[in-house]
Amino acid sequence: MAAATLGDHDVYLFREGTHARLYDKLGGRLDGDGARFAVWAPNAAEVSVIGDWNGWDRSIDFLHLRPDSSGIWEGRVPAARHGQAYKFHIVSRHGGYRVDKADPYALVSELPPATASRLWSLDHDWQDAEWMATRAAKNALDAPVSIYELHLGSWRRPDPTAPTPFYNYRELAHLVADHVSELGFTHVELMPVTEHPFYGSWGYQTTGYFAPTARYGTPQDFMYFVDHLHQRGIGVILDWVPSHFPTDEHGLQYFDGTHLYEHADPRQGFHPEWNSSIFNYGRNEVRSFLLSSAMFWLDQYHLDGLRVDAVASMLYLDYARKAGEWVPNDNGGRENFEAITFLRTLNEAVYREHPDTMSVAEESTAWPQVSRPTSAGGLGFGMKWNMGWMHDTLAFFKLDPIHRKYHHGQLTFSLVYAFHENFVLPLSHDEVVYGKGSLINKMPGDTWQQFANLRALYGYMWTHPGKKLLFMGGEFGQRREWTHEGQLEWFVTQQPEHGGLMRYVRDLNRLLREHPALYEVDFSHEGFEWAVSDDAGASVLAFLRKPKGRGATLLVVCNLTPLPRQRYRIGVPLPGHWREVLNSDAADYGGSGWGNLGGVDAQTIPWHGRPCSVSLTLPPLSTLVLQLDAHGPRETD
Repeated sequence: MAAATLGDHDVYLFREGTHARLYDKLGGRLDGDGARFAVWAPNAAEVSVIGDWNGWDRSIDFLHLRPDSSGIWEGRVPAARHGQAYKFHIVSRHGGYRVDKADPYALVSELPPATASRLWSLDHDWQDAEWMATRAAKNALDAPVSIYELHLGSWRRPDPTAPTPFYNYRELAHLVADHVSELGFTHVELMPVTEHPFYGSWGYQTTGYFAPTARYGTPQDFMYFVDHLHQRGIGVILDWVPSHFPTDEHGLQYFDGTHLYEHADPRQGFHPEWNSSIFNYGRNEVRSFLLSSAMFWLDQYHLDGLRVDAVASMLYLDYARKAGEWVPNDNGGRENFEAITFLRTLNEAVYREHPDTMSVAEESTAWPQVSRPTSAGGLGFGMKWNMGWMHDTLAFFKLDPIHRKYHHGQLTFSLVYAFHENFVLPLSHDEVVYGKGSLINKMPGDTWQQFANLRALYGYMWTHPGKKLLFMGGEFGQRREWTHEGQLEWFVTQQPEHGGLMRYVRDLNRLLREHPALYEVDFSHEGFEWAVSDDAGASVLAFLRKPKGRGATLLVVCNLTPLPRQRYRIGVPLPGHWREVLNSDAADYGGSGWGNLGGVDAQTIPWHGRPCSVSLTLPPLSTLVLQLDAHGPRETD
């Protein structure tokens, strides 16, 4: 990426807080035989560039302060070359404070634990034109979306004798694409690959908001990763962290001898839960920095969306704080008005410039209208993680089945609010760390029952309204709790139970893709209807999923006890043959093989207020999905 001249209009937008493409104006950028540098440091008395070309001498390559009161220092260094490392040496006007800072707009950094930035270009011959031209339909709200969340450093690793502990982005591109394609996921979501000094932060303590981590290769290597997945028909979503940043000296903290990016008051500017700094969203230049970071990944790396981390911590001034540890807003409340403004501006920019992508909020409270347009008073996200569904569902499935009848509402309650937002159903990394145990180990009973429970859970999840997200290892039931050190327990996939679960996840994704009833109307009551919601005594629930227009209606039935149930009658809206298109208890998945011999015919026996009904065999700890083959026009409400 060549340097572009910073003009008066750029400065105006920067200071207004609306500049979304500062990445080609600020930072160190190659320019002909040398490089141009520009950095925002309004409280500096002196700024110089130190690097490989000048022996890191602070007295050679000084920058000049622009005369427009923008606080931007700039200059050209003819001796600088591609690949060379550099930092900004800043002398503050306050107390003679001196510090060497990495470039906030760096395109790549040194390999951690080294902390300098490096000069780089972003040239790449993209080969994903077909994906880019057609991705709007694949990222749409009425598309089948099944997301595989992964942490690149611990998904799979090379042999311990290899010269580096990690696979390169290019190697990972083929490995990940093969696995995701085989299992039928539509998208991958990468835990943050933005540069981070501490590997154990999983990328959530970001210092390089414009730099893919050097642990796995160069920017071109990461472009190859995205490009290859696109060519294989797989979307790529980036976990992006505008909520906080680490306090490492080379980073944004106390950048020019003042609290520039963060609040000075620790009640506003320091996050006690994560031991990190909080962005000052009331400072326009900070909003422009974050907007530019978001747009950068969509513009330059062709990413299909951003999952915005920890939105609740941004919205609430008292998040993770006790009384007296936070500063109320001007109205005396706990809402962070500046953060709300930033999030709305962010989403407006994303959908204005890239309407074929997605913006997804990790928001864990009942804040209203997170995924509603800003024009209607919402925050403007396309979708929101359904944390309530996740907590209630896992709490239910952890129970011994004998107690589940007393907690039936934990499953049915999600449909009370299922259409208040555009929800993603997440079983994410957060649920399999810090002593929470793996998904399979949360399930009660012996080994057979644990796998049967997990298959039933996945069946319920894949047929429940909302898009799907599953963290790596969950597809084959890894028993060990996830750790960022080492790799997944791939060896267990050769064992019957684990291999059967992986085949089941593959077939769930195929079912999702093949049946519009499971994805076309995810965010409206028109696509869902209870068939049985109140049979708590048997721990059975059943519902219909319906497509937009003509097409197959699906009946989903969950039996969440180990007791098979025969001749279980359920009312259905239409006559015809209801074919069994998925049975989590199938022998191929490791189940006991109970079922309905491929399907049943509806009888003209009214039941549950419906004109027809089916009599089913419900396998133990199972989810069944039946498709209406012969039918007339779709029933209208």
